[in-house]
Amino acid sequence: MRTITMYLVGLVTLLMIQNLSAQEEYEKKIEILKEQKAKITQQEKKALKLEIEAIGTQLKNDEITEEEANALKIKAAEKRALNIEERISIIENKISLLERNSGHVQELDTLNYKFAVQIGFGKDDGQNAKLFGFRLNENPNRREIKYDRRTYSDFVMAIGLNNAIVEGQSLNDSPYKIGGSRFFEMGWQWRTRVFKNSNFVRLNYGFSFQFNGLKPKDNQYFVALDNGQTELQEFEYDLSKSKFRMDNLVFPMHLEFGPSKLKTTEETMRYSLRNQFRLGLGGYAGFNMGTRQKLKYDRNGDNVKDKLKRGYNTNDLVYGLSAYAGVEGVLLYVKYDLNPIFKDAAVEQRNISLGLRFDL
Repeated sequence: MRTITMYLVGLVTLLMIQNLSAQEEYEKKIEILKEQKAKITQQEKKALKLEIEAIGTQLKNDEITEEEANALKIKAAEKRALNIEERISIIENKISLLERNSGHVQELDTLNYKFAVQIGFGKDDGQNAKLFGFRLNENPNRREIKYDRRTYSDFVMAIGLNNAIVEGQSLNDSPYKIGGSRFFEMGWQWRTRVFKNSNFVRLNYGFSFQFNGLKPKDNQYFVALDNGQTELQEFEYDLSKSKFRMDNLVFPMHLEFGPSKLKTTEETMRYSLRNQFRLGLGGYAGFNMGTRQKLKYDRNGDNVKDKLKRGYNTNDLVYGLSAYAGVEGVLLYVKYDLNPIFKDAAVEQRNISLGLRFDL
């Protein structure tokens, strides 16, 4: 008898806890819906203000006439007023539905909610999960969608031809192979709209790893001398490959110019660069992470590969100018180091690159 009594007491306690938890969940849902209802008018008014400002910018840039601007403003105001009315009505209906059913409502509408897996006890009646069962439940932490994003990010990759401009010589007289000398670059960039109501000017900034390669002509290779100079000398054997590479970490910054397409919905405003022309002007600064030279040659019938990692008196600091132009994410890219490749060189050389850049 005592065992049965303890069982009944435990069962009653468990039911009370379940009812209390259900009541708290119900009250929380009502509270969230009321908070959403209070924010609707504020959100729509803010969206209308941004649309009016964008229309004003189009008018100022002579993209539309004054009559067209007034018509667009009236249309935007009517749309936002109708949005407020209908969205508030939807929230009120949800509150009414919850109150009528004491919070026990199965909902398919989970827009703007994160989901959580609920593990619970009890019967599988749509209100509680069965023993050790799973069901998706609305998380009360609502995920707000940002109406206007001003900053985006991209993975950046570039590849192309590399060479050096030697003081007192033209690029045609370069001691490095035009086709054999190449560069590769990869990094990450952020793109931020400069003006509030126009996306014509953007600030691009980030970091990149640059790998600049030079292949000397005429069986030559680089030699670091005791006097701090680095010069090209002829190798004693026939070289099948002579490659010199500088690895840099730099922080580029560009001002980017170009048109974009404005896309607005009830919840978002976005500027799209799809199929749009882009022009970027700027530069970069950073430091040299390492310099290495690779030689391949035949010595007395043996194939020899030498990998030499040394300083070669290259400058530790790297800085220069760069520019790109193209459509969407495929761009023609050029960069030029303002710093000489080698320190205290008798004849200064500066790295120059030309290729394609991809913003992915």
